[in-house]
Amino acid sequence: MAAQFEDFQKLAKDNVDLVIKSFGATSSGVQAIANEVADFSKKAFEQTSAVAEKLAGAKTLDKAVEIQSDYAKTAYESFVAYASKLGELYTNLAKETVKPYETLVAKAQAAAGK
Repeated sequence: MAAQFEDFQKLAKDNVDLVIKSFGATSSGVQAIANEVADFSKKAFEQTSAVAEKLAGAKTLDKAVEIQSDYAKTAYESFVAYASKLGELYTNLAKETVKPYETLVAKAQAAAGK
């Protein structure tokens, strides 16, 4: 009876450790995503402000169209890079959050196979 209680205590401790590891990975991943979003927002605002100043100083319609076209191209490229980076961060978040549970699943599969 005492051995079963000790086994149960060990199992409970192991499960709490897994949850803590998973939470730590989730916390780090969410922080990285938040930082990336904040950085992108700041850069986008700065780029938009710079373009607005250039447009205000444009002497001709052709120059204004050129400035706007350059901005559109740059903004698109920046967004594609941002979306790619964000996708990688979300993928890493999912992998790191699940990683602690992989050993638990492996143990359960091994126990079921006995």
